[in-house]
Amino acid sequence: MATLEIKDLRAHVETKEGVKEILKGVNLTVHSGETHAIMGPNGSGKSTLAYTLAGHPKYIVDGGEVLLDGVNILNQTPDERAKEGLFLAMQYPVEVPGVSMTNFLRTAKTEVDGKAPSIRTWTKELTEAMKRLKMDPKFATRSVNEGFSGGEKKRAEVLQLELLKPKFAILDETDSGLDVDALRIVSEGVNRAKEANQFGILMVTHYTRILKYIKPDIVHVFADGHFVKTGGPELADELEENGYDQYLPEGSDSESALA
Repeated sequence: MATLEIKDLRAHVETKEGVKEILKGVNLTVHSGETHAIMGPNGSGKSTLAYTLAGHPKYIVDGGEVLLDGVNILNQTPDERAKEGLFLAMQYPVEVPGVSMTNFLRTAKTEVDGKAPSIRTWTKELTEAMKRLKMDPKFATRSVNEGFSGGEKKRAEVLQLELLKPKFAILDETDSGLDVDALRIVSEGVNRAKEANQFGILMVTHYTRILKYIKPDIVHVFADGHFVKTGGPELADELEENGYDQYLPEGSDSESALA
């Protein structure tokens, strides 16, 4: 069983106004097969946590540890973290003109596994995975995310998740910009990949609708740079009913929290 441990993680960004501390002592342990929902108001640092874990250079770590099976990955580059088994599905996937989906995916698979999959096996696996996600086969030869709709980009993220088989998947607001049909297809893809590979999930979301499709084992409330409450799935229902007001720092208002 794989384990991801976040211990007293603190991080900041540089702004025009100076240093802005965002993560203020984050502690969390996730095991294989667990789904953790991370919920909270806008601006609380949820996405910063996701990108800091993945190694985005914009976010500067001030202290703490992130242990993946006992190895502190904070000194590793993003690609090294991916090889250790960490995967990030981005809220806003970027377009990569000139690089086809199939070349990108096979290269990523080769880097993560340390060896190239056979062409015949790879083609079969890719074709079947795209079919399950109801993706047009022509997308395999198109440039990565170029001209894709929001829903198509999210399906492409889940396609990577299915094929790369990480130990832990961080889903950063995967539900944003999806209509009901696309949300269902994407969620089914996540559930299918998790069932097949038993990876752990950290699911960052603002709303509860995706939790109707991807059932969390544990729900956390993230506010002002750290976790302020943890509970079972019923906590998400409480948040939907009552909002985040009670978890906001003094001087904040619910309008900005629920934007």
